Amino acid sequence: MKLRRILKFVLTVALFAPLLIAVLGFVVMRLWNWLTPALFGWHLITFWQAVGILVLSKILFGGVRGGRGGRMHWRHRMKDRWEQMTPEEREKFRQGMRGRCGPFGSAAAEPKA
Repeated sequence: MKLRRILKFVLTVALFAPLLIAVLGFVVMRLWNWLTPALFGWHLITFWQAVGILVLSKILFGGVRGGRGGRMHWRHRMKDRWEQMTPEEREKFRQGMRGRCGPFGSAAAEPKA
């Protein structure tokens, strides 16, 4: 069952990744060729140059890190630390954060008098 899901995912990516690259490359090419010659006097670019610009911008501005899990690693670490805290340590943490971030946790649900 798991192998079937993995195979389905691989086929989906194999079908849609080239389509997405083609659409984004075409959009970048059209925008570049519409704007830059009129604004800056630059030359027109080809489709493959537009794809190259996409790849270069991904490397320079987006990095080459992994998928979703890489960006959310800090959240999992904090959850693990929170679960290992005693109730007293959790309350001490809440009190320390209240001054920085405002009320949260169980104290946030209490009505203000």
